[in-house]
Amino acid sequence: QVQLVESGGALVQTGGSLRLSCAASGRAFSSYAMGWFRQAPGKERDFVAAISWSGDTSYYADSVKGRFTISRDNAKNTVYLQMNSLKPEDTAVYYCAVRRRDTSYGYGVASSYAYWGQGTQVTVSS
Repeated sequence: QVQLVESGGALVQTGGSLRLSCAASGRAFSSYAMGWFRQAPGKERDFVAAISWSGDTSYYADSVKGRFTISRDNAKNTVYLQMNSLKPEDTAVYYCAVRRRDTSYGYGVASSYAYWGQGTQVTVSS
């Protein structure tokens, strides 16, 4: 079992920045790929970014490329999402998740992730 706790969500103005953190406990965190998803009210949960277990490879949704950066510190069992140039359409609850090892689905597919945090609210005002 893996427990995930997100933090860092806040109310920020358009153009501002935030850094989300996701602290993991339980199984060997460093051996799992991790992802960030987001869900706006009335919408489905969408992929934001993912990172390989080693941190060498990252993936991004087109909507956040060039603005968001995912990273991880395996010594601290933590994955981060640095969000810059925030827009009102980035407003959502952000979730981190642990990717399954035995999946053939792509990094952007929610069902390829086994464990989820409770989410942290990000609100971008215009």
